[in-house]
Amino acid sequence: MPSTSAPAAAPARSRDAVYRIVAVAILLVAGAVVALLLRDGSGGATAQDRSISVSITGGKVDPPVGRVEVGKGSTIRLTVTSDVPDELHVHGYDQRATLEAGRPATVEFRADRTGMFEVETHANHLLLVQLVVR
Repeated sequence: MPSTSAPAAAPARSRDAVYRIVAVAILLVAGAVVALLLRDGSGGATAQDRSISVSITGGKVDPPVGRVEVGKGSTIRLTVTSDVPDELHVHGYDQRATLEAGRPATVEFRADRTGMFEVETHANHLLLVQLVVR
């Protein structure tokens, strides 16, 4: 008499093979998506325009010095108001602006280099912000 258990095992093995193929396909697609996201080296940071405003009064920076992270390719608009004359400088981008007492000065540039760049005043040697471009 023929065994009835053999035919039932074949569909189960076939179903397992299909599950494995689907799992491998999902992993390949997920890997491709991650590779595309990281291909530009941004680590997930996206280029977005960013406005940064800083004021200097009595030698104090407001808001307090901190890091601002932006994606490579972002347009940065930096506005600084100081109570004394000085010069603003964005290191690594050679962006400068003359600060007249009580008048806002603005520099605008495309963040096209990755790394950390300090924004400071020259006469008073004040660090205003650290710009991190990813």
